[in-house]
Amino acid sequence: MWTIDRLLNAPLRWLEEDGPRSDVVLSTRVRVARNLPGHPFPGRAGERELLAVRESVTSAAVGSGYFDDAIVLNMEETGPAAREVLFERHLVSRDFTLRPEGRAAVVDGAESVSAMVNEEDHVRLQCIRSGLEPVAAWKLAERVDCEMDQNLHYAYSGEWGFLTACPTNVGTGLRVSVLVHLAGLVREGKIAQVLGSVSRLGLAVRGYYGEGSSPLGAFFQISNQTTLGQTEDDLAYTVERVGAQIAELETEARERLRSERSRRLEDEVHRAHGILSNARLLSIDEVMELCSSLRLGVALDLVDGVEMSTVNRLLVVTQPGHLAYAFFGEDPSEVGDAARADLVRRELRA
Repeated sequence: MWTIDRLLNAPLRWLEEDGPRSDVVLSTRVRVARNLPGHPFPGRAGERELLAVRESVTSAAVGSGYFDDAIVLNMEETGPAAREVLFERHLVSRDFTLRPEGRAAVVDGAESVSAMVNEEDHVRLQCIRSGLEPVAAWKLAERVDCEMDQNLHYAYSGEWGFLTACPTNVGTGLRVSVLVHLAGLVREGKIAQVLGSVSRLGLAVRGYYGEGSSPLGAFFQISNQTTLGQTEDDLAYTVERVGAQIAELETEARERLRSERSRRLEDEVHRAHGILSNARLLSIDEVMELCSSLRLGVALDLVDGVEMSTVNRLLVVTQPGHLAYAFFGEDPSEVGDAARADLVRRELRA
């Protein structure tokens, strides 16, 4: 058994830079929405019903062979900073952290498989992998989903597919997303054109934390918008194909920047490295923007002594919840820019 403290000290496997096209695609996430028959959706359920569903789902999850060394966190027993840590690691949604009653998060030891219990749906099962791997991530999610279904017997219609609280999830209940770093396209002024083309293909473009978040540091999430009328394999393949095309466009943009603006780009990268390595005060927005420049430089071999995995890690561990839990206990509002700058300097010296 492990705790949030172990989570903070564990490596972020999905940011380890070992997946396909991980220079551009940080991670792939697959999420399926499922519900239990005979129970109202969480938004209409009472306390007793929520607790009954939570018990059934968490028991099915920890009994699965895929939740290895798992932790079950009942949200009302989990402090605000710990809930924020889960959000910042892309394990739970923002709404999930704000209304904790009757909810639980189940996370395996490697953070590759997790589940939200009683969010919008009874089960939000998620698989996350490094790099561009929508098809592989879906295949893993499918295996976990089928095993849990043997015990839970999901609500399913022969006509409509899996039944969900929101009509936009009816059918497969599947969302496939990739987190991409498009610093080259942003600097070339081509990002609006590329993302517009993505939207016309029926995919959604969101910020670093998905729905409701704004882009920071040229990081974007790209995912399918529809879940009805296509198979799960089709949805995963579409996101993988479009992700590969975007990664290629970004790679070409980076090469043009290196050849056409080499001195200016080197200056930007080394300024970012210098500020991150020496600053005494850093806001989270500054860290995201500076890490974006530094990450671009690492990808183009413009800076020595910095690993991509270190920059990826900084994007997570400098977030308010991580700092609050590590340095101040349980109140994210107490986190300070000085603590963030101290952490960044230590990480870059390691």
